[in-house]
Amino acid sequence: MRIAIATDAWSPQVNGVVRTLQAVRTELERQGHEILIVSPDLFYSLPCPTYPEIRLAFATVADVGKRLADFNPHAIHLATEGPVCLAARRWCLTRHFPFTTAYHTQFPDYVSARTGVNPEWIWRYIRWFHAPAEAILASTPSVAATLEKHGLAGVRHWGRGVDLATFSDCTVADPALARLPGPIQLYVGRVAVEKNIEAFLASTHPGTKVIVGDGPARASLEARFPEAKFLGPLFGDQLAAAYAAADVFVFPSRTDTFGLVMIEALACGVPVAAYPVTGPIDVLTDQVGAMHADLDVAIATALTRDRQICAAYGETFTWEASARQFLSALVPLDQDKAIAA
Repeated sequence: MRIAIATDAWSPQVNGVVRTLQAVRTELERQGHEILIVSPDLFYSLPCPTYPEIRLAFATVADVGKRLADFNPHAIHLATEGPVCLAARRWCLTRHFPFTTAYHTQFPDYVSARTGVNPEWIWRYIRWFHAPAEAILASTPSVAATLEKHGLAGVRHWGRGVDLATFSDCTVADPALARLPGPIQLYVGRVAVEKNIEAFLASTHPGTKVIVGDGPARASLEARFPEAKFLGPLFGDQLAAAYAAADVFVFPSRTDTFGLVMIEALACGVPVAAYPVTGPIDVLTDQVGAMHADLDVAIATALTRDRQICAAYGETFTWEASARQFLSALVPLDQDKAIAA
C-alpha cells in the first residue's frame, strides 16, 4: 500500500509527534508498505515565532499536490494543522479525495500558554481543519472525548509504542547521574512553557532534579533553578542510561495528549509521578505511578512502586500495535479518480 503522510512536524524537530511518525513509518515499511513523507524540510521555511526550533514551511498547494500526485497514494494522512497539511488538505478537497487527520497536541492550550489567546478561538480553527476528515486519530479516550466535546465526530483510536530494543531491560545506568544525591527525579522532553517544568523544579521533595531536553525555556529555568541538572537532549542508549539512573520520572505537563516519555520510562522500570490530567490518566495505573494535584505527593508515592511491574507494563506498548491501528483507520482513494487527477 502506498501511504502519503503530510506533516509540519519532522526532524530535526525533537518531539512526540516526530517520534511517533518516524516509528510508525519504520514499522509500516517493515510490513512492506511504501511511505511518502511530505514535510517542512522539502520547502523554504521560517522559524516559528517564540519557538524557532519549529519551522513554518511556505508550502503551496501546487508544490504539495505535485508530490502527492507523483506518488499516486492509496491513502493520505494529514498529521498536523500547519501550513504543509493545510496545502495537502486543500489539494484533497478540491479533488474530493478522502483523507484522515490526527490530533497530536493540545494546540489551543499551547497557543494560549504562549500568547494568552483564548483557546476557544483556536478551537474554531481546529474544528474547521478536522471536520472534512474521514477519521480523526486520537491517542487516548480523554483526547477523543475532548474532540467530541468540541463538535468533532469520527474519532478513531491510535495508540503509541515504545522502542523496546532501546527502552527495555535498562540496566546500565548513567554513572554520573547515579552518583548524584538521590532520589534522582527525571524529566525528559521539550523545555517549554507549556510543559509546566517550573512546577517540577519548584517541588520540594528531597533529591536531585534532572532535565533532559532542550527548548526556549531552558536558559531562564537554568538561571532560576541552578541546583537542577540540565543535560540537554539525549538519544538512544544515552537516554536509556538516564532513565535507568532515575528513581522516579516526573511528568508535570497538564497539556499533553499522551506523553511518549512516560511509557519509555516505564519500560525502563521507572515509576511515573504526574498530575491527574489528560495523558497520565489514560496511561498510568496505580501500580506503575502516582497522580496527585500536589506533585510532591505524587513523587513520594511513585517512589514506592515496584520497578519490575513498571517495566512489564511499559513493554505492553508496541509500535507494531500502533501501526496496525493507524493502518486500519486509513480510507483508500478511488484509484481510477486518483490516476485521472
